[in-house]
Amino acid sequence: MAAFAPDMKDLDGKAILVTGGTGSFGRRFIETVLAHAQPRKLIVYSRDELKQHDMQIDLRERFDDADMARMRFFLGDVRDRERLALALRGVDIVIHAAALKQVPAAEYNPSECIHTNVLGAENVVWACLTNRVRKVVALSTDKACNPINLYGATKLASDKTFVAANNLSGDIGTRFSVVRYGNVVGSRGSVGPLFQRLIAKGATELPITDPRMTRFWITLNQGVEFVLSSLSLMRGGEIFVPKIPSMRMTELAAAMAPDAAVKVIGIRPGEKLHEMMISADDARATVDLGDRYAIEPAFVEYRRTPFTDTHRRVDEDFSYASDTNTDWLTGPDLVAMLNDA
Repeated sequence: MAAFAPDMKDLDGKAILVTGGTGSFGRRFIETVLAHAQPRKLIVYSRDELKQHDMQIDLRERFDDADMARMRFFLGDVRDRERLALALRGVDIVIHAAALKQVPAAEYNPSECIHTNVLGAENVVWACLTNRVRKVVALSTDKACNPINLYGATKLASDKTFVAANNLSGDIGTRFSVVRYGNVVGSRGSVGPLFQRLIAKGATELPITDPRMTRFWITLNQGVEFVLSSLSLMRGGEIFVPKIPSMRMTELAAAMAPDAAVKVIGIRPGEKLHEMMISADDARATVDLGDRYAIEPAFVEYRRTPFTDTHRRVDEDFSYASDTNTDWLTGPDLVAMLNDA
């Protein structure tokens, strides 16, 4: 299992805001920072008052009054530029995790996905520059690489927006970077919890869209650690990609329910058989950093030291896809990860 080692001391004394802070990633990020760092302020920015209320209750049960005194809960939507600008006053670091993520829902409601994922990204950039935020890390997805669905296309547009934002910061000095990774084990809406619910109900068969399908997998804790460690590494404009394992969906089903049959239901609208995080076209700008790759920005009109000064580029014919990955999970590995999640 990949391990990413963040320097939590970088967060001490900082004001940090997380968009989409009540989501799976946001909650685990907040819990991790409260447990291992001493931020000056930790702000949850999201649009659901009930989720914020429930999150406050959960955090109060786990953390003391001194930790909770650092917490702020700010109702707002990334579609609302003025509200974002108010929330970001005095903030040092922004983690942008807010997005509409469900592929079929995005195909059916394209304008909603565009307003949140693309225009919302532009609003975050504008509000960060207006408030002279120091560092911004935006979460992306493997579906943004060579996208075939609207969700992936909106996240590609979002990635391009954040990368290019470095050229707008001028004397403000804000630096923007992106992290891109695959399926998160145990997150809401992922296949693992779906299978667990079906098994608990006594299902005798599990739905598989296609027996050939493969996916990249990362745990929620790994995702948080990857973002935090990328925050320390970032120079502005790069897209960080973790080295993580792949797995066939049929192996997951067999490991979770060995006696259950597999029902092939067909690929959903906008789905791929295999996901990709770095295409062959990206390889020319990709650097191997050991535990991750960094796709360097194409246009740099700001002060930035390239990673190629200290690390080697990948081969020109390199690509990083879930079906050609050299690191593979077994079914029991993923079941153990699910239980841990």
